[in-house]
Amino acid sequence: MTKQQKAGPSPFAPVLAIHGGAGALSRVLLSDKARNEYEEALRAVLRGGCRILEAGGTALDAVTEAVRLLEECPLFNAGRGAVFTSDGGHELDAAVMDGATLCSGAVAGVRTVRNPVLAARAVMERSQHVLFIGAGAEAYARGQGLEMVDPAFFSTAARREQLERVRRQGADRVMLDHDAQSAAARDPLSFRASAGSGAGGPPLDEDRKLGTVGAVALDARGNLAAATSTGGMTNKQPGRVGDSPLIGAGCYANNHTCAVSTTGTGEMFIRMVAAYDVSAQMEYAGAGLAAAAGSVIHDKLPRIGGQGGLIAVDAAGRVAMPFNTEGMYRGVMRAGQAPSVAIYEGGDA
Repeated sequence: MTKQQKAGPSPFAPVLAIHGGAGALSRVLLSDKARNEYEEALRAVLRGGCRILEAGGTALDAVTEAVRLLEECPLFNAGRGAVFTSDGGHELDAAVMDGATLCSGAVAGVRTVRNPVLAARAVMERSQHVLFIGAGAEAYARGQGLEMVDPAFFSTAARREQLERVRRQGADRVMLDHDAQSAAARDPLSFRASAGSGAGGPPLDEDRKLGTVGAVALDARGNLAAATSTGGMTNKQPGRVGDSPLIGAGCYANNHTCAVSTTGTGEMFIRMVAAYDVSAQMEYAGAGLAAAAGSVIHDKLPRIGGQGGLIAVDAAGRVAMPFNTEGMYRGVMRAGQAPSVAIYEGGDA
């Protein structure tokens, strides 16, 4: 570049979108204070991740930071505040993908890695592999200098009470099979005890919520990235792995099409290869982002009983956030603008 030449403004407007799980409306009366707590948590995560984009950082850094922040928030089912397995422990999964290179990394079934998304990022950038599981994943994370914690770090009183409530419905029950009517009279104070909310329970029914967190982003260079993290399902069998750490099912990014992070009934998203299907419809059928994402969530997944939603951003910065449940914690923020968040259908996000 000569001295007379000046770099023009980037043709790409950076944007970050996040989700914190999808599900049914809460059985208990929702107070404004409780709803505001969830919405403000989403805004704080958006601000934290978008700050990176506004400073000229990469989409990969932005989604990693957004998901790390979601893992640190006990309101959501990832990291601290993750749900319990049937053996009273926690098994966490996460994945990241770089749309510029198609490089990806993931971990599954980790119990002592404070931030599984950072472990997934380390697998992507510092190993020859894509996915590490269990003890091998933990050993790898420890060797990379990531923070390790006692398993009790992830536990909250609300999640413990949730496990006991689901167990009372039958030893083989998991959160997604829970009958909403069976616990209609439960005390909402249990969730507030650890979350710190006011009167009323969480906006989405915690016994029927499909708990995962994720982020997708487009940066000023035109690169896309996605990240997904989860604690799984309440009372799940140890060793069960859902869609979140599986590239193409719960997480996918390709600069030529879109970046996607999903949340829902993991087994169905795996069978449908849901995240990749959005990209494939765009690449091979010429579908737009909204049409492709809507087809997966509203047409294809329901055929096999799939419930949940996804967030996606394309190479032009368009965002889609469809869901086929009653609500989905979600939000979007464009560089230089205020964050927009929503929980139920018809929200602003």
